[in-house]
Amino acid sequence: MPFLTDPVLPAGVLAASPQPVVPTGDGLLLRPWRATDAPAVHAAFQDPLLHRWHVRTADSVAEVTGWIEQWRADWAEERTAQWAVVDADTDALRGRVALRGIELVDGTAEVAYWTAAAARGRRVAVRATTALSRWALDEIGFHRLELLHATSNEASCRVAARAGFLLEGTKRSATLHQDGWHDMHLHARVRGD
Repeated sequence: MPFLTDPVLPAGVLAASPQPVVPTGDGLLLRPWRATDAPAVHAAFQDPLLHRWHVRTADSVAEVTGWIEQWRADWAEERTAQWAVVDADTDALRGRVALRGIELVDGTAEVAYWTAAAARGRRVAVRATTALSRWALDEIGFHRLELLHATSNEASCRVAARAGFLLEGTKRSATLHQDGWHDMHLHARVRGD
């Protein structure tokens, strides 16, 4: 049965080119992950605050190396797009920003991020999320980006608002964390916002 609408984005829109480096314009770069980033990611995941808001732990550098290999493969498969957020001058890891759940036909994806403990309080997540959103919406042509966070994660709510994601509502009991089910705020940006 044929569809009445064309895909928003054609297959291959991402994978046809190498994953780009995206500058924030204010001292950070979003760049593809490298195997050499594994020790820094492993160290970041030892932070108890990451454990509070994320459902994943990192038991070893070797495990994280596997994540990075998967993240790089996901670009080619157009399933997710993950970037290391690094200092533009030193290449020191400041965090991660990603598009997850990419649906090219609908032109949608979910934005996700985390910040290394030493980089918190410097608006790293806001700067990275803003740059990623600009790239995804304006350069690639995504129609809608969503951002979800636990309602009790006030810092993520501030990041979403500062990055231009409007609060659309609350998904009740939507995500299972280590401490139980969390209600999640749903924020979104659409092309043209």
